[in-house]
Amino acid sequence: MTLNELSWSPSEKKVARAAYDKALERALASIMAEFKRRANAATTPSEMWEVEDYLKEQRRDLDRTFDYRYSQLILVFATLIREGYLEETMLAGLSEDKRKEIRRFLAWHARQ
Repeated sequence: MTLNELSWSPSEKKVARAAYDKALERALASIMAEFKRRANAATTPSEMWEVEDYLKEQRRDLDRTFDYRYSQLILVFATLIREGYLEETMLAGLSEDKRKEIRRFLAWHARQ
């Protein structure tokens, strides 16, 4: 079975949305804290533009990472766990098959 063929029950969709939203909230909080630190430390126009560059890069990374298509969520959740924005326990309620796939992707990445 491929990731595109996984079906999501209404209760799994609810769990997935809550976990996704929490991870996004954490990622945004981390970016905001770093933005404030950099902005407060900026003393030259050059440093000010570096803050802008940082924000643009973070926006691109968020857009790449946070993809709420059901066909992508297994990979997204594995990435979010690896990056520290999500704990696997937050995915309780997903089928064991989905959680196994997430763990499989985490294990694969750890070997790389």
